[in-house]
Parts: sequence; C-alpha cells; structure tokens
Amino acid sequence: MSKKISFGKITLNFQKETKDDPSISGFGTFGRTPIQEQKEIETIAEDLENQHVHKVMGIKNFGKKAKQFDVEEMVERARKTAQENALQKPAPPDDINAVSVIRPVPKESTHSESDDELIGPPIPTSLTSKKTSEDKKSGDDSYGELSGSDDEDLPLDKQIPYTHEVEMLHGCKAVVALAVDPSGARLATGSIDYDVSFWDFAGMDSSMRSFRTLQPCENYPIRALQYSATGDSILVVSGSAQAKVLDRDGFEVLECVKGDQYINDMAKTKGHTAALNSGCWHPQIREEFMTCSQDGTLRLWLTDNPKQHKSVIKPRQQGGLKTNPTSCIFSRDGNVVACGCYDGSIQMWDHRKNFVNTSTLLRDAHQKQSEITSISFSYLGNHLSSRGNDDTLKLWDLRAFKKPLHVFGGLFSRYEQTDCGFSPDDAMIFTGESLQRNQDTGRLLFYNVKTFEKVTQMDVTKSHVIKAVWHAKLNQIFVGCGNGVVKCYYDNKRSLRGAKLCIVKTHRKKQSVEIVSSQQIITPHALPLFKQEKLRTSKKKMEKDRLDPVKSQRPDLPITSGQGGRVAASGSTLSSFVIRNLGLSKRVDDDQDPREAILKYAKEAEENPFWVAPAYKKTQPMPIFTNDEDGASDAKKPKTEK
Repeated sequence: MSKKISFGKITLNFQKETKDDPSISGFGTFGRTPIQEQKEIETIAEDLENQHVHKVMGIKNFGKKAKQFDVEEMVERARKTAQENALQKPAPPDDINAVSVIRPVPKESTHSESDDELIGPPIPTSLTSKKTSEDKKSGDDSYGELSGSDDEDLPLDKQIPYTHEVEMLHGCKAVVALAVDPSGARLATGSIDYDVSFWDFAGMDSSMRSFRTLQPCENYPIRALQYSATGDSILVVSGSAQAKVLDRDGFEVLECVKGDQYINDMAKTKGHTAALNSGCWHPQIREEFMTCSQDGTLRLWLTDNPKQHKSVIKPRQQGGLKTNPTSCIFSRDGNVVACGCYDGSIQMWDHRKNFVNTSTLLRDAHQKQSEITSISFSYLGNHLSSRGNDDTLKLWDLRAFKKPLHVFGGLFSRYEQTDCGFSPDDAMIFTGESLQRNQDTGRLLFYNVKTFEKVTQMDVTKSHVIKAVWHAKLNQIFVGCGNGVVKCYYDNKRSLRGAKLCIVKTHRKKQSVEIVSSQQIITPHALPLFKQEKLRTSKKKMEKDRLDPVKSQRPDLPITSGQGGRVAASGSTLSSFVIRNLGLSKRVDDDQDPREAILKYAKEAEENPFWVAPAYKKTQPMPIFTNDEDGASDAKKPKTEK
C-alpha cells in the first residue's frame, strides 16, 4: 500500500482497489448497511462538521478543497519523460519555443477543476537542468557579474586598486593616524602637528581640500583615530592621558577622566595617568571603546559614563612586572581583546569573561624592548598580523599560535604607529616601510598570505609610509606619509565612490559681488539729521581715513629726544626723573658733566656757606696748618745731602 499525502480532512486515493458493490450482487444486506471504508467514515464526519459550521457561522466550508497527489506516481512519470527527452535530439539554446514543459496531471483533475485551482506542493519539472545550463550560457542577470566574482580569476597584483591616485595635503608633519567611516563618505587624518582634518568626498572638488581642521587635544600629538561602527562618532587618542570622542563634524562629545597619578595600583584610579598609545572601538557594541596607555593598563570605556572606566586590564611581563601596551585591538566579532606589549609579547583576553587571566599569551612574539606598532585580525578571524619596530612583519595562525607562519624581514620602521592589515578577501597582507639612508622613496608592500611571496610594491612618496587603510566597501587604499601627504589609490572600474566622486568636480573660484551705488539725491537745505553725506571715491576716502589717528588706529609715536624709552621724557637717570617730578623750576641738563656742575658752585659755597659750615660753626676748632718755612723736617721726606 503506497503512502498517501492528505491536505486537511480530504483524502483521495489514486490507486483505489475496485470492490464489488454488495447492493448489486446477491441478496444484499439485512438491517443497517455496514460502513467498511475509511473514506466513508471521513465523509460522514465532514458532513456533520459542515452542518455544525453552517448552523453556527452561516457558511458551509472554508475555500476550495485541497487536491491530493501521489508523489511516487508523479516522480515516476517525470523520470520516464526525462528518459524520452534524453533520447531525442536536444533543441538549440536560442530557441525558447523548442523547450516543452511537461507537467504530470492527476487522474481526477481532467474532469474536476482547472489547473489554476490546484492547491498543493509544486510539481517537479523535468527540464530544470537544461534551463539552468541555458541561463549560464546566456549570462543575463548573472550573479557573478553583480558580485564581482571575476576578480577571483585575476592575479593578485591586478586585484589591488592602484591604477589611479589622488593626493591630499594635510600639513607639513607626519600623518600618523587615518580613519575612514564605515560608509566611506568621510576621512579623518591626524598628525603630530596636533591637527585633525576632516575630508568629505561628496562635498570636495578636485582641489581636495578638507572642510574642517581643528586641534581637539590642544598641544598633544595625535596617536590614533577611528570611527565607530555606526560612523556617528570618532575616537581621538592623543599624547595626553585623556581620550576624546568627537561627532562627525568634529565637535567634542565627551572626554575621559584623568586618573590619580599618586596611586600605585592602577585599578584603583578612574582613568589613565600617563600618555596614551592607541585606542579602538568595539565592533559590535556601539557605545564601548578601549584605550591603552604608558601607565601599563588597558581600559574599557562606555560613552554613557566617561567619568570612570568600565574595566581595567593589566598586562604582565614574564616575571610578573607590568609592561606597557603599545597597540590594542578587538577581534572582528568583538569577543577577544588583544594587545601588543613593549616586552615583545602578544596577549589576549576573552571579552565575555573577567580580565584576570589571559586566554592566549605568546611571549617573544617580537624583539624585547621594542614597540609592536600594530596588530590586525583577518576578516575570517583565522589569522593575525603583527608589525614591530624590530623591522619585521609576522603572520600568525590563531589555531596554532605558537610559531608564526612566516616572518617578513627587512622592513624598517621609525614610527610607533606603522600599520599593517589584510585585504578584504584575506588573500594579501600589506604594510608600510620607512625610509633608510640609502633609500629615496617610501614603499607600500603586499605579500601573499598562502605562498608568503611578495605580490607587488607601490612607490608612494619621497618620505616614510606610516599608515595604510584598505577600505573594503570603497575598494580604495588610503596611505598616510611622513611629509604630511595623504594619498588615495583606487581602480576606475572596481572602486566605488570615495575619491572618484570629487576628482571629477572642477574647482571654481568664488566670484566677487559687484557693489552698485545707489542714486544720490542732493538736498542742500536739509537738516543735518537727514542730510546725505557727499559721495567720494574710495581712494580719497581711504586717504582721509588714513590721516585720522582714530580711524587708522595709529600707535603712539616714538620719542625723538633722550634715551631709555619713554623715561627719556622725564630724564634718562633716576635722579633727573625725581627732580623733575618734584616740580623744581630749574631744568637739569642730563648731558653735562656732574663734576663741572658741582665745581660751578664752589666759590659761592666758600663765600656764603649754607649747609655744612653753619652747622659746625660753634664747635669747629681753628685749623692749624704746617708751615714749610719753619724748617721742620718731614719724617717721610727723604733726606738729601748738601
């Protein structure tokens, strides 16, 4: 007995066995007619139910009756039809009419209802494989063209979007921070000259000028910038101990609190106590971000409460002493917190647990006493790249995190923010290189993740290459250089929006508005309140205002006579200044000799003493002078022989 499919309470048996009707043959039956078949029982139950529905609701049934199909019989018919079509000659793919679609029809459908009224599962077609092959040949509306699957056939060096480049000038100092919002509409650049510039691709023209430049952290160099997952905020990490969060237009939203630097235990303070090194946003939680500092801690913050950190992480050295984290990052799913430390170690914690013990710890990942400038997770989350100031770039497999998959050496780095990252398809890894003495051009290098071979190198500029960001949505590469230049590389065919929007706009100078003078009405006998000023040419009016010391804001004129600045108006010496301020009538000449001025009154003082002699007149003894004529010998005078 084959299995039946029933819809509702209706069951149709396509393979019903024919039985003899007892009412025709023999004597029939005595008494009540026995009910033998299940179908009759269900029919009677359905009639009773319909009567009850009609009595209560006023309707007999709900919609049309569902049809029942024998799936095994339909599949058998489809198999036979497919075998017959396979023996025949296939029709050309261009002729659509040559393809005939055969649908198996139930037995009772020819005399019951039309095909449009059938209710049930879709009927399998026999030519599904043929139609699929025809769609592949035609290529109309193929998913491969829309999704860009043709890039998989290209070599890796052709997948890098660097056919065109655009140069933007941030300043004259090194650009050590780059951030592109998730939508790719804006770019933020930070430098060691304390400035943060904002670039809007939709509003810029071919002159490539930023629409806003500000100093959010006063006289502190910018260390890191990153847009949040929603793109409405940007995290600014500077050389100070306090991180800031700005909105899209550059206005300050919050500032983290500074900790107490006299407390030894960093877990007891509410914030960082030393200069920051790096910071990043959580990829899933929009209000959470992380910062790392030279005080030896990583701190998690919430934008709702900037007055106190959410959690504190303290990385440790081999002996248990604290070490400074130089770079930090979240994993793509946000479940792992990773940092690179000054002792050369890479330490990770599980974000879903407390941060007491590390979930993954690797000592000697890079050279000790050298900064790990950047660590980056791959998009799939299986690989990790780390860049250090020991001139190496290392590729790690997180499933076997004991030894690196490969070490790319000979990559000189001068800055603590030298970046590294993965391509959007995780096929390549890239990093920048600083200039050495014998080099003239900074390079951006790309390596194959699987074969570890150098794919290509891009000569960027005649300076250091510090930051590099490959935006997956725009398919454009932004590079920050040591001479204050920011370069954007894109492919005219495979890149979207971004720099392509503004490079086609021409820069137009603002036209000066011409001033049209109003008609002059001459009223010679008008009152002074209503009298109009006689119009003059701008040149004469400017000459007149120039002569006016008030309108021209003329400074005080210098002193022509005397010495010593403005004191010379009252005398160059203190005594002359005091005498003149005492109001004496006689003017003291500062240029004359003071000895001559005193001797000028010697004769008058001897004849008419006024100050000293009258004071000692009564007690002054008579002066007795020696006389040389008396012949008294002087003891000190040498004797001479006669």
